[in-house]
Amino acid sequence: MNTKTIIHARFAPDGSVVDIGERPDWADPQQWFNVLSCATVNSYQSLTNGRGVFRIAPEELAALKTRH
Repeated sequence: MNTKTIIHARFAPDGSVVDIGERPDWADPQQWFNVLSCATVNSYQSLTNGRGVFRIAPEELAALKTRH
């Protein structure tokens, strides 16, 4: 089975990240979004109303949380 963790992101009207799931203590919402955006390929999907989701394998997410 190809299980993915879904990480939800919400954006302000200016495009900055207001809230994002699975965020480690060392990152603010925008930093965590940047890490996920740069470290993953084809894992982000834009949604309506200033929202989006990342779909990431649990082991990849665990590795990203330890980076900083």
